[in-house]
Amino acid sequence: MPFELNPSSAARLLDFFRGRRDGIVALTRALCERESPSGDLEGSRAVVDLLARASSETAAITSVERIPAPEDYGEHLRLHAFGDGASAERTLLILGHTDTVHARGSLAERPWRESDGRIFAPGVFDMKASCAVALEALRACVELEMQPRRPVVLLLTCDEETGSLSGRELVEEEARRAESVLVLEPPAPDGSVKTKRKGTGMFSLRAEGRAAHAGLEPEKGVSAVLEMARQIERLHALSDSSLGTTVNVGVVCGGTRSNVVPAEARAEIDVRFGTLAEAHRIEREIVGLVPFDSRAKLSVSGGINRPPLERTPAVAALYERARGLAAMLGFALGEASVGGASDGNFAAACGAAVLDGLGIEGDGAHATHEHIRAESIVPRGALLAALVASL
Repeated sequence: MPFELNPSSAARLLDFFRGRRDGIVALTRALCERESPSGDLEGSRAVVDLLARASSETAAITSVERIPAPEDYGEHLRLHAFGDGASAERTLLILGHTDTVHARGSLAERPWRESDGRIFAPGVFDMKASCAVALEALRACVELEMQPRRPVVLLLTCDEETGSLSGRELVEEEARRAESVLVLEPPAPDGSVKTKRKGTGMFSLRAEGRAAHAGLEPEKGVSAVLEMARQIERLHALSDSSLGTTVNVGVVCGGTRSNVVPAEARAEIDVRFGTLAEAHRIEREIVGLVPFDSRAKLSVSGGINRPPLERTPAVAALYERARGLAAMLGFALGEASVGGASDGNFAAACGAAVLDGLGIEGDGAHATHEHIRAESIVPRGALLAALVASL
């Protein structure tokens, strides 16, 4: 009989996670103390070792697949639960990542620490605690006899923080098979899940001019820096606050000496947009830039990295389901629209209904004060398990 959350099953689910809280914290600490910055093969393997070992203790998991990323970048981890992955049945995809932005050695500077209900450690919020909770949610479904309606895939990539160069293919492969996708990224500051994320683009613009002596014969030069300054104004004018579109030139460099008309300049451009239509508009504008000074040359590289996660009717319905389950579990679940992107953006572009920001509450993602709120482990874990069982 399909699982439905009611007051009795909600109480049992919360009690389960209260009883497993110490185990979740212990696994989280072990994961955090295996540093796994993006591209660190040894650290990535160490974290996957722990997760694979923990998954062997969960009867729901039928297969554990370790997938090497190219050029020894790390290891992706794909787990199948409540099915072997061989059937054509639509799945439920739980999506996360094991890499962090914190360089090796960060743990020595900021070791695991618990204080006033908060747990501090590099990578604990984004998102090692949530990886541990995801395994526990699968365990809860078995031990509480909450049989999910469809097979479950837990995919944890190792390169999300650096653009998912190899993880993207895996995410899209699984998202095409999925009916719904639950993303373990951190929630908004108030605990809200994320029903809309902007897409991102990363471009490089290079201007070529002609060098000349700035004092003796400046008229023979073509200033690449001046050309770039004019282009920067043009680029920023592409922003549209009414649509949530932003264009930011964040890095600029050029020239060699103050007495030389600069022959070269370069700029790095960050683009954020809420719809694919805006993504295509911005890309056309940037790729089509023409010089103000006809003697200068411009070249553009890069492009759209992540498509937007749009709040479609399917996403809205998924949020309403989660909101109702959270209410049954005793807490209010809001929704948020954010500027940052995640692998959930790739999944949404494949047509799946995506609910992002289902991770443990906390603060300081990518920062020195990164932490989770220990009190959120139980309700957030219970919510994830209820979603797995009922979707």
